[in-house]
Amino acid sequence: MATGLNTFPPGFEALVVGGSRGIGQALVAVLRARGAGRVWAASRSPAHGAGVADGVEPLVVDATDEASLAAAAAQVKAAGATLSLVVHTPGLLQDARLRPERRLADIQLEALQRSFAVNAFAPILAAKAFVPLLQHGGPAVYASLSARVGSIGDNRLGGWYAYRAAKAAQNQLIHTLAIETARRSRALICCTLHPGTVDTELSRPFQSGVAAERLFTPDEAAGHLLKVIDGLGPDQHGRCIAWDGQTVPW
Repeated sequence: MATGLNTFPPGFEALVVGGSRGIGQALVAVLRARGAGRVWAASRSPAHGAGVADGVEPLVVDATDEASLAAAAAQVKAAGATLSLVVHTPGLLQDARLRPERRLADIQLEALQRSFAVNAFAPILAAKAFVPLLQHGGPAVYASLSARVGSIGDNRLGGWYAYRAAKAAQNQLIHTLAIETARRSRALICCTLHPGTVDTELSRPFQSGVAAERLFTPDEAAGHLLKVIDGLGPDQHGRCIAWDGQTVPW
């Protein structure tokens, strides 16, 4: 039996980590349009959230800080929320101090540590904080946005050492989480999702070779991801699933 929006209770509650920009912000909007009652939009600067009046609850959180995540989870619990869905969206490919490596000589320890902190450690720390709020016996999903380049079996081009390795580690961490939760919460599905190439700050410098029909807006990506979540079943527990529903190889 599938677990997803179609099986969540009417007016279900959801939480989006990174919910004030890009794919996360689009997910918040689409979830509200799909019938979610209350959506928690968690980010460092959630002021972009529309506010309590329209069902969006801004939640201040540092996605890389364990104490901040624990405090946010406590706030959600104290508000009486029963979460059916948590989606973790933040990712880091490059910034002022980090660039995707083209060759071995480009590797730097600081870049590896920064990439792992955001792309691998943050999703499992968020799971530690929020998965207990999903373990209520009803249908629930914890999904973390990953990337196809984290696939070891699909790596044909090389390069991007830090990002590839961190995303592979993310997939392993969430897969391990899925094994544990299967023993305790049979109605909970944990997985990673590959959204495709989305027109966001993360991908903008690398879009030149992407076909127009494969470059998605954040709204399109959010729609694809929620369609995948709609169709999740036991066979997808612990897997990495692409935007089109296909399983991404490890």
